[in-house]
Amino acid sequence: MIKSELIAKLAAENPHLTQRDIERVVGVIFDRMTQALADGGRVELRGFGAFSVRSRPARAGRNPRTGEQVSVKAKHVPFFKSGKELRERLNAD
Repeated sequence: MIKSELIAKLAAENPHLTQRDIERVVGVIFDRMTQALADGGRVELRGFGAFSVRSRPARAGRNPRTGEQVSVKAKHVPFFKSGKELRERLNAD
């Protein structure tokens, strides 16, 4: 599911709200989540999972075309850990 599909589904389930309002709400939610992660925080959605930021150290990598060694800078990457309820729903037979 992509963002526009999420908005369309929410609009269909909530006919009393306009699509523009739903787009705004979804945008604000994602913006706040992004800002919390950018500030070094954590975003936890009970039953779904938790987003956090992990640091990756600098390392030596290789250019796949030439095989030449290149340096890769240290960086921060988002990390998602699924919640127990999500894992149980995905693995229910």
